[in-house]
Amino acid sequence: MDVNELEKIDNSVFGQITEMGHEQVVFCNDQSTGLKAIIGIHNTVLGPALGGTRMWNYASDTEALTDALRLSRGMTYKAAITCLNLGGCKAVIIGDAAKQKTEAFLRRFGKFINSLGGKYWTAEDVNMKTSDMQYIGMETKYVTGLPETMGGGGDPSPVTAYGTYLGIKASVKKVYGTEDLKGKTVGVQGVGQVGMYLVEHLVKEGAKVYITDISQEKLKKVASASGATVVGMDDIYDLDMDIYAPCALGATLNSATIPRLKCQIVAGAANNQLAEEKKHGYMLMDRNITYAPDFLINAGGLINVYEEYRGDYSRKRTYTTAEKIYETCLQILNLAEDEGISSQEAAIQMAENRIAAIGKIKLPH
Repeated sequence: MDVNELEKIDNSVFGQITEMGHEQVVFCNDQSTGLKAIIGIHNTVLGPALGGTRMWNYASDTEALTDALRLSRGMTYKAAITCLNLGGCKAVIIGDAAKQKTEAFLRRFGKFINSLGGKYWTAEDVNMKTSDMQYIGMETKYVTGLPETMGGGGDPSPVTAYGTYLGIKASVKKVYGTEDLKGKTVGVQGVGQVGMYLVEHLVKEGAKVYITDISQEKLKKVASASGATVVGMDDIYDLDMDIYAPCALGATLNSATIPRLKCQIVAGAANNQLAEEKKHGYMLMDRNITYAPDFLINAGGLINVYEEYRGDYSRKRTYTTAEKIYETCLQILNLAEDEGISSQEAAIQMAENRIAAIGKIKLPH
């Protein structure tokens, strides 16, 4: 590889980092365990950066970097808009979680986290468990999402699902004038831990729920427990539904899928639902589809680990904080309507305003 090619790669990486406003990106490599990871620290104005670690078999290192950058920026906005004193970060481990995760592998990652001296606190995310956090925690104190038996908050999924449920109810209130979900049709895409708990809330309130997932085992389990109707992975976009709730991986709202949607609301737990933030936020708006910004309504998981990070964890206090998502969602939808902007843009504006305001009071006098 010649010098010009290296310069192009460097410019590409730093171009992405600069464009998205990141403070620091850490590349972790350990040959003995096979660990390859990227830690994206977006913004620490409000406090130490806290965000989960996910493990995924990315098609390329570039794809992993893009995921880390987008997710970490989302964590900054998520913390800011829910009034938590945290910055935003996300870590991605590149590889097959089913084959590569070992005690040594995870503990080595913990040492990388520890080297940042508390600038980054980790937690569980896709393909990571509370037991994995235990191994990471053997090498660093900067870890949350520990099991309840160790004084941690345990599985954050129920809180994430609860916040998403409240975001759905706020959106329904905005569109229909009442938050009642009885008789509403909801298509839930992805029934992992969060999607499963969300379906429970929706069914309990009398909604008609359709579900889809790549895992037939999960579909069978959730359908059996809830009475939800199973549909094909691609069929979900063509359903006659009131609400589309994406709860799997991101970018399901794109130029191919948005024109197919037959719903009035999009509100789900997935991160980075808009493939292209500005373009697809306005595409939804042009189709009169109300969009509940993902980084707000899926903030329950962050709220859960924030309470653990603060110490003296209380699940009751966690749910009390998560309940504020409802009013914040209504504020954003009203702001978007008043200013004629997309709800995603309104949410980012609200988050950035708080970061700017708090940043000013932290300046030396």
